[in-house]
Amino acid sequence: MAKAKALIITGNGTNCEMEAAHACRLGGFDEARIAHISDLLSGEIRLDDFHFLNLTGGFLDGDDLGSAKAQANRLRYAKTQGGNEHLFEQLQRFIDDGKLVLGVCNGFQLLVKMGLLPGFANNGRQQVATLTFNDSGRFQDRWVYLKNNTASNCIFTRGVEKGLYLPIRHGEGKFVVDGTETLERIEKGNLAVLVYSDPAYTSATMEFPLNPNGSVNAIAGISSESGRIMGLMPHPEAFVNRIQHPRWTRENLPEDGDGLVLFRNAADYVKNDF
Repeated sequence: MAKAKALIITGNGTNCEMEAAHACRLGGFDEARIAHISDLLSGEIRLDDFHFLNLTGGFLDGDDLGSAKAQANRLRYAKTQGGNEHLFEQLQRFIDDGKLVLGVCNGFQLLVKMGLLPGFANNGRQQVATLTFNDSGRFQDRWVYLKNNTASNCIFTRGVEKGLYLPIRHGEGKFVVDGTETLERIEKGNLAVLVYSDPAYTSATMEFPLNPNGSVNAIAGISSESGRIMGLMPHPEAFVNRIQHPRWTRENLPEDGDGLVLFRNAADYVKNDF
């Protein structure tokens, strides 16, 4: 097969792109390229040439219109140089080809506001959810326990038996939906992949600070119905090695951090299916 290639988009206020690229390489990708959004708009970089798209954290456009809203509009309506194709058409083709998309923190907000998550079939990519201000009214920077939904068909969390321990750092991480019908479809479809939980990963919790933002049904991450698009507020790229754990000097930890499994599963999927 051809080399497994990951693309990490940067620019307009993103961050963590170096960490995401490192996580992709550590997970098994042959290439992890960091590209500015302007490279896509100019046509210098095309999504068609990659297998895995990373939308990282940060503060896109200063979150001035709400987290990631300006970038959502840019990706949906901007045309590539020459005006022959909307960038969103490339993104839709990328998805239709069975490739992978991971949105972390600001990237999760971006996917939701573009209508790609939860991305129900036949809804015209309409936005039916959002991520809004934490119940605390403050930016939260802490580590959280995430219970995995083992009934989910999400590519990224395959093999995770109980849960993950990852850091969060956000001011707008509260996941909410437009009504009970949307929430029921998410829950019945097992699209709520990760939920904030107790330390034993036994049950979801609304208790602060275990649930740092007040997300409905304690939802921390969701996937599309295909399982190939995932968004989550915690940062998997920030824990790929034991020394990134806050207690690494005091506990006997495995070499791999909990977040690495998402990137390793992505690389395995690409290498087996392309």
